[in-house]
Amino acid sequence: MTSTLSPAQMGEAARQILIGNDRGGYTVPNGRVYPFQWNWDSALVALGFATFDLDRAWREVETLFKAQWPDGFLPHIVFWQDDAGYFPGPSVWASGRTPPTSGITQPPVAASVVRRLWDEHEQAGYRERLAVLFPKLLAWHRWFHQYRDPQKKGVVVAMHPWETGRDNSAEWDGPASAVDVSRVGEYQRRDTSHLDQSMRPTKLDYDRYLAIVQFGRASGWNHQTITDSNPFRVADVGMTMILLRANRDLLALAKVLGDAAAEREIQSWLDLGPVAGDYLWDESLQAYGSRDIITGKPCGALTSGSFLNFYGDVRHAERDRIMLAHAERISGKVGHMVPSLDPDDPRFEPMRYWRGPVWAVVNFLIGSGFAMAGHDDWAARVRRDTRELIATTGFHEAYNPLTAAPSGGDDFSWTAAIWLAWAGR
Repeated sequence: MTSTLSPAQMGEAARQILIGNDRGGYTVPNGRVYPFQWNWDSALVALGFATFDLDRAWREVETLFKAQWPDGFLPHIVFWQDDAGYFPGPSVWASGRTPPTSGITQPPVAASVVRRLWDEHEQAGYRERLAVLFPKLLAWHRWFHQYRDPQKKGVVVAMHPWETGRDNSAEWDGPASAVDVSRVGEYQRRDTSHLDQSMRPTKLDYDRYLAIVQFGRASGWNHQTITDSNPFRVADVGMTMILLRANRDLLALAKVLGDAAAEREIQSWLDLGPVAGDYLWDESLQAYGSRDIITGKPCGALTSGSFLNFYGDVRHAERDRIMLAHAERISGKVGHMVPSLDPDDPRFEPMRYWRGPVWAVVNFLIGSGFAMAGHDDWAARVRRDTRELIATTGFHEAYNPLTAAPSGGDDFSWTAAIWLAWAGR
């Protein structure tokens, strides 16, 4: 169906979703399925708040960083209040932190969000808040380079599929198959009680997720032990490109604040960009992709994350041409870009979590990358498709790229935020 709401009404509906999911300083992705503060969801939600409440946008990010660990680590979930029905909850993670948190992280979009808040909105009165937030952002990026780049290639090695933000991607099938699930035990999922099981990860996938959590918990969430011995260690193309962009944005903020030492440190990370690009280029796939660092084998999946090379400013004339050709091929097979998995991949499922559906937030990053690289036609196409998906069926978690049918939860905060900040403009 096609929405009968006007652009102004869509904007108001998006604002009401953010207001309705606001829990006082932080926003839940969706009150029924995801009742806590999620790391990259929350950062991206700030972009939506900034269109009508700039102070609230800054507080969203500031609240997230209140849960930062002393070593700079920023968890992927902050359990600000209890919800006994959620699994895996704080007792499963047992991180020992106050407030309780998970023990893994998520894609580092926060610095890019803060730069946008600074560049595109009123700066008067926010410099002091930027100065307080900057060292926390720097510490988190430093943590990534210390604990998530053991080979010093400028890549981000994910220690859990959930860390990538693209939880159930086909990229993780091979690496996760080596994870021992024999001692996982019984558990009750929450996601399948609220959503169609055909849209969610399988039980075997979930067993693997929990086995990795149990390894981290047994280590006392010692990041060095996890770096050295975790049963799942995958150089993730998505997180790598997002960190490269975030480092560029953090560098710009360092210049705003006149922090020369930070500028030098950040630039040393950015200098690894070409090395990361070479490492993640899969010759057999002829695309950027993730790589299992335990076996050294590429993951062999062309996903929406593959197109983030433009966002990360990893440029190579011939590879750029090939990636644009992939975009052209895929666009001829789907109604709306960008599916989370190549529709020519036999594992493609247009409604299952991260195995086909389109995500507005990833489209925002991909579209922004196309625009940064000067591929204006593709930037416009991705933005238009995102707008049409949301306008057609509402503010859902994800969308079927073939039919535009909604997938996952409704009244989704970051989809509403992307409408306000980008797609609906």
